[in-house]
Amino acid sequence: MAAGTRDALVEAAEQLMRTRGYAAFSYADLAETVGIRKASIHHHFPTKEELGIAIVEAYIARVVAEFERIERQNADLWGRLDGFFATFRASSDGSLLPLCGALAAEMAALPLGLQRLTHRFFDLQLRWLTTVIDHGIADGEIPAGAGARQKAYQVLSVLEGASFVGWAMKDGETLDCNIVRLIVAAA
Repeated sequence: MAAGTRDALVEAAEQLMRTRGYAAFSYADLAETVGIRKASIHHHFPTKEELGIAIVEAYIARVVAEFERIERQNADLWGRLDGFFATFRASSDGSLLPLCGALAAEMAALPLGLQRLTHRFFDLQLRWLTTVIDHGIADGEIPAGAGARQKAYQVLSVLEGASFVGWAMKDGETLDCNIVRLIVAAA
């Protein structure tokens, strides 16, 4: 039961972080969501920072697994970029902000451990995208242009930013995956 409770807490807290933000949810909110007492949460996570770290570490592990899946199922640049785009689309379709984007919006208020993990996660995404784009350049699928790292930065920035615009507007408007293609195909 303890492992199940811990997992339920991490899952529920992630949803709260992705819909309210780190600073805007409390252990009281989490206790109500999961249906347990606050003391039980403290048993698993003595501090909110420890809970936040567990959430981000679990999220990073899921994203790494998703990158591996994307690579296994897509040998070419476009398939891999479409797979990356789909991860952002799934968040917005689920009315959720990207987790680390939500954390980045609160960076100055985050505990140092969560700041480091948020930075690590963005770096992980940029390194993966850079590698994917580098291979696309090497294979002649796209021109080198501004370089793989700059293109990766632009793709990630557009997708994170679009997530926040969509969150604020809630008008059903969504990005088309062709925006990613336009960014990486630019000279």
